[in-house]
Amino acid sequence: MGVMTLIPEEEFLFGGNRACPGCGGVIALRTAIKALGNNCIFVIPASCATIISGKFPATPYNFPVLNMPFETAGAAASGVVAALEVMEKDQDITVVAWAGDGGTADIGLQALSGAAERGTNFIYICYDNEAYMNTGNQRSGATPFGALTTTTPTGKFELKKDMPRIMAAHDIPYIATACSAFPEDLFQKVKKATTFKGPRYIHILSMCPTGWRFDSSLSIAVGRKAISTGMWILYEIENGQLTLTGKSKFLIDPAKREPIEEYLKLQGRFAHISDKEIELIHKIREAEWSKILSCTE
Repeated sequence: MGVMTLIPEEEFLFGGNRACPGCGGVIALRTAIKALGNNCIFVIPASCATIISGKFPATPYNFPVLNMPFETAGAAASGVVAALEVMEKDQDITVVAWAGDGGTADIGLQALSGAAERGTNFIYICYDNEAYMNTGNQRSGATPFGALTTTTPTGKFELKKDMPRIMAAHDIPYIATACSAFPEDLFQKVKKATTFKGPRYIHILSMCPTGWRFDSSLSIAVGRKAISTGMWILYEIENGQLTLTGKSKFLIDPAKREPIEEYLKLQGRFAHISDKEIELIHKIREAEWSKILSCTE
């Protein structure tokens, strides 16, 4: 049986929503909810995902959703978990916080860290489109070096914040990275996260045609290039043990990674960068791989 056959055909995210064409966040959400089923409660802070839901009373979500203020995903999810425990329903319902990179790496980091420190029994999923896309593409802590945004018109000069390893420092039982362009890998990781108790964290690279400046028809191609060039690494950390997953398992040898230019040239947000900056991005990629590989030894 192939992996694709493991993904149910039943849909919990309906068409006619307000997502942009080619939105990686919607692909990720559609895949994740298939792994979870609708016996869950989603807490969604201000983000593209709140806009996708549309206006009351219509919604494309066929599962319970609580829309919360920008910075509160971790705290609000903690409250839902506590309520379910009092109602003795915490064994039957999975609580999921679904937030963008701005609501995770920046404004919501305090609430997420607090929930992790308390051992809250929930799954936190960050769909990372690498900027505050819902409010017009402002840079976030997760915006990569060199990328153009409306607040970094000449490119960002700081490195991308490493949220998975920040969460690893909290000693939580399960952490994973994923990419919307690889739904089978994402499905399996969300499914695996449900087998753990306590805080679990999944970080998904989510392609954004509008903010990354590429045609919507190229969304999957861009995501796949992120992996094949090694600019995004797929892995899991189970009880402190890091393991490479998916295509990333075959890219340990640097010679097997495609040139980073293959990824950068597909996106208008990198159209301005110089050869010197490309060289620096190459060094950043290699340093990231060195950190990851040091954790697998």
